Amino acid sequence: MINPFEFRTVSALQVEWGGAGRLGTMLCGRFAARNVLLVTDRGLVRAGLIAPIVEGLDQAGFRVAVFDAVVADPPEQVVTDCVTAARQAGVDIVVGLGGGSSLDIAKLVAVLLVSEQPLSEIYGIDKVRGPRLPLVLVPTTAGTGSEVTNIAIITTGETTKMGVVAPQLYADFVLLDAELTLGLPPLHTAATGIDAMVHAIEAYTSRIRKNPLSDALAREALRLLGAHLVPACRNGADRQARESMLLGAMLAGQAFANAPVAAVHALAYPLGGHYHVPHGLSNALMLGPVLRFNTREAAPLYAELAAVLGVAGEGDTSARANAFVAHMERLMNDSGAPRRLRDVGVVEDMLPVLARDAMKQTRLLVNNPVALGEEDALALYREAF
Repeated sequence: MINPFEFRTVSALQVEWGGAGRLGTMLCGRFAARNVLLVTDRGLVRAGLIAPIVEGLDQAGFRVAVFDAVVADPPEQVVTDCVTAARQAGVDIVVGLGGGSSLDIAKLVAVLLVSEQPLSEIYGIDKVRGPRLPLVLVPTTAGTGSEVTNIAIITTGETTKMGVVAPQLYADFVLLDAELTLGLPPLHTAATGIDAMVHAIEAYTSRIRKNPLSDALAREALRLLGAHLVPACRNGADRQARESMLLGAMLAGQAFANAPVAAVHALAYPLGGHYHVPHGLSNALMLGPVLRFNTREAAPLYAELAAVLGVAGEGDTSARANAFVAHMERLMNDSGAPRRLRDVGVVEDMLPVLARDAMKQTRLLVNNPVALGEEDALALYREAF
């Protein structure tokens, strides 16, 4: 028996090695708009990645304004500044190019440029009213899956993050060009890759909206990511590994956009808020403890994921689930990412504060296969410390 479910994703998606050089040509045939806001970060500008893309857009007849002030864990001020720059440039189409932060800013700006709602009114689920500008997303990391999700995360205040979740945040067009990920350093490759694996795992075990389609996407995402994470970290120029990681991250994004993530993300967000630990790395640090905590309910699902990764074909459900958890920890160890909270500057006295802040992530905690309270969160932080 299949329970009723709805599945949503982006309107169109192009997968093409080197496709960023043809972005202008691709967009000409799809959109009447010609005044582009390109949302990105200064690191990509300095790396020389943006100039040829802007040149290609120019040659295709687009007028391009570049906003390159996106930072990791972007605060609300970045959104405000980007909207102001876009209005001054008279843009009528938004292109986000970069990591998850750039894509998230692009989504929100495309909405706010035509909305009378302030940013403060659209936090939460389905709070956005009305349309947005045409939206194109081009990821340069294989991790967040933001290019195919309806979610944008913003840092609010000193240490907290809030999300906007709305169908208007699904892009009109996505380009996956794995050539753009070639320059990603090993640590960033590891952190973003593990982030994508967490998306697949949490979508597969999501308590409320798990469905057959999200399950299929999560399994294939985990298969691709599990096989190619370490090769991509060890040889950044491995084209097959880079393409597989980018495709896997996208599939995981489609999965968790429809079957939302849970406690790993809820416990990761305070690490970003208080210590500015990159999002993917904070997920990696909390994954092992949360997997072990969830095994009491999720063991049958973890056993199925063990088979996807080719782990532990024999033994009972519990043994196969434990083998899956152990395999994930080996993968994280082999990736070279830091493994303990103390390794990224977290001090033990802050663990209760982190646990209290994690409880604010009710949007995520409700999806966890096991109910998780503040004392549980503190115990998991201690385990990760």
